[in-house]
Amino acid sequence: MPESTQAEPATPTSVPGKGTHEYREDPRNGHILIYVNGEHLPRGEAKVSVFDSGFVLGDGVWEGLRVHRGRCAFLDAHLDRLYEGAKALDLDIGLDRKALSAALYETLRVNGMTGAAASAADKVHVRLMVTRGLKATPYQDPRVTIGPATIVIIPEYKAPEAAVLTRGIRLFTVHVRRGPADVQDPKLNSHSKLNCLLACIQAAKAGADEALMLDPQGFVATCNSTHFFIVRKGAVWTSSGDYCLGGITRANVIRLCRENCIGVREGNFSLTDVYGADESFVTGTFAGVAPVISVDGRVIGSGSRGHLTERLQSLYLELMERECAP
Repeated sequence: MPESTQAEPATPTSVPGKGTHEYREDPRNGHILIYVNGEHLPRGEAKVSVFDSGFVLGDGVWEGLRVHRGRCAFLDAHLDRLYEGAKALDLDIGLDRKALSAALYETLRVNGMTGAAASAADKVHVRLMVTRGLKATPYQDPRVTIGPATIVIIPEYKAPEAAVLTRGIRLFTVHVRRGPADVQDPKLNSHSKLNCLLACIQAAKAGADEALMLDPQGFVATCNSTHFFIVRKGAVWTSSGDYCLGGITRANVIRLCRENCIGVREGNFSLTDVYGADESFVTGTFAGVAPVISVDGRVIGSGSRGHLTERLQSLYLELMERECAP
């Protein structure tokens, strides 16, 4: 497959209403080549079967990757999570880490997102998806799967809307809880995300940007697509982590706090603690660190990005630079 040629981008159009995932449309994305089981196909031709396990059952695992200076940031940690999730699902990805990494970088290369074009790749986000593969019939038993896993890699020119990182987002606490590990382990980054979707819908109906979700005991757990933090008296608080995905950006922010003498605690806290917080922010691969200005209509702190949140944004960008240095 020949390398794609990228036309000069037109002025992107903002796509609102997605919280930390708000971004600007980029016409170059209409011409990307998508990796599907070893082939690079134009966007309009990149398809999977209606018998694919991911479509039939949501049977698969995935990762979102941020590309910075032509490199996939924190790739080892993302692959750790992907392969651990696949093992838990007894899913054979079919490629080892080295081969899958090579497929990722080859997909970036054929799209002109590495090498001399690395500066443009600062605005690239990649979705890596792996499903159990084709089924002989639409039925849940994994033993009716035929053939190898389905692997899809979608690279897009997509960056978080800069205004979101300064003005912040609004959260709404939903009735949908994060379940215990014996129902559906929240550590699994699986394609089955219905509880998060229901949470997102309820928050949107309430006029918020994203959902805040509680654990089975009523303590604060996480958001539907990001991890949640508050700041009280100069210390950063986050949940115990028992009922949320093992967030890579979350772990990096906790690490940055410890390395920079910022107090940080992982443990249970309630909505009362949230409403009385001095600052709040969320973390995720796409946007990094984003402020939260209100929760359930309660203004957090001054109602604007806090000083510690702003400092952690800077520290995280510096960490990205070090991680992706040549």
